[in-house]
Amino acid sequence: MKPRVRFAPSPTGFLHIGGARTALFNWLYARHTGGTFILRIEDTDAARNTQEAVNVILNGLRWLGLDWDEGPITADATGPSKGDYGPYFQSQRKENYQRRVEALLSRGLAYEDKGAIRFRMTREPILIPDLVVGDVRRELTDREEVEPDFVIVRSDGEPVFHLVNVIDDLEMNITHVIRGEDHLSNTAKHIALFRAFGVEPPKYAHIPLILNLDGTKMSKRDKGASLTSYAEEGYSPEAVVNYLSLLGWSPKGNREKIPVQDVIDLFDLPQILRHNARFDLTKLSWLNGEYIRDMADDRFHELCIHALAAAGLDTGVYPLDYVKAALDTCKGKFKLFGELAGYAGFYFKENVEIDPQLAKEVFIPENKPRLERLKAELSKLEPFTHEQVGATFGAVAKELGIKTGILVHPARLACCGKPAGPSLYHLMAILGKDRCLDCIDKALDQM
Repeated sequence: MKPRVRFAPSPTGFLHIGGARTALFNWLYARHTGGTFILRIEDTDAARNTQEAVNVILNGLRWLGLDWDEGPITADATGPSKGDYGPYFQSQRKENYQRRVEALLSRGLAYEDKGAIRFRMTREPILIPDLVVGDVRRELTDREEVEPDFVIVRSDGEPVFHLVNVIDDLEMNITHVIRGEDHLSNTAKHIALFRAFGVEPPKYAHIPLILNLDGTKMSKRDKGASLTSYAEEGYSPEAVVNYLSLLGWSPKGNREKIPVQDVIDLFDLPQILRHNARFDLTKLSWLNGEYIRDMADDRFHELCIHALAAAGLDTGVYPLDYVKAALDTCKGKFKLFGELAGYAGFYFKENVEIDPQLAKEVFIPENKPRLERLKAELSKLEPFTHEQVGATFGAVAKELGIKTGILVHPARLACCGKPAGPSLYHLMAILGKDRCLDCIDKALDQM
């Protein structure tokens, strides 16, 4: 039987980066082995779960590109293809849990206690053969050594995590449970439940935790803990998937930039590292910059347009050739798409925004005759190409006996409102002669 794995988050908040890494490792193992990846929402705690939190999980996995392979067909589906599947919801499977609990009660493997139902836990040691951690021997699975029996159904009738987790894994034929090491303490209980139901448990692989750089556990308040923040700040999902795959897993050759298909080809459980992984946001930002630099043009343009839209800039009102040419001047110049609007937003604004203090420093009186001379020569250019623009700057600077940079600084500020940015000659050619001359006129008025 080919591997069947699952990601089973609770919809009680944002999708933690550790949960996203767990989902990724399950997905990678399924894709590597030709197995099945299942998404199961553990939403039995109605008081804490929200649809908004469910949407955060679904959107996060889709953003990462982690498609799941089966589940209820969604209402708007046109066929059973990937993307049409909704996840499984535990809240829709309560009859399954009730039937299994009744079976345990009838066989004396569970009993009622003050309105709740407890599982009669074995008093024998349990060996957990773990594919990552190694063999772990648990004498008892609860801190109350006198009473190791644990609740499986609360007094309000709601089944608890340990029970529903095991029943779902059993009925969905899960072969491998790949989850965070913090769940290792629950595993003896789960193994005992599987055996009580008359089946052998799946294989377990508890992966190392993700820590901050200082070695502390990454909490929900730490920067970088929420997956949503990466999309908001302009990381590419390709880079995030690449980086997360290296948190606790290591291919041969110490490669850092690995396309996802290569990760799928190489990924296997024996390569998961035993020690905890430390999250380095600076390294991720560097890797994201590398991905942006090497990204195919169409993908680069797509992510740029999304980032500009998030910043309130509508590229749709400009000709497509203009948009692509403008964006091409930015490639390799930033590490996060969230930086793009500040770097090149001027392309998509009617008026250039210039900091008054910066204008005061650059638009000085002695620059006025120089800029007027430059404008006169630029107005003669036809065609208005970056080569012609660059040659004109050089010729005017030589004529005036000054360095070209003395002309570049005020011209750049006039055209884009920034002291730095894309290549000046290229951006002027893209903006066009009329707009550049208009920008220079406005700058002259301030001198």
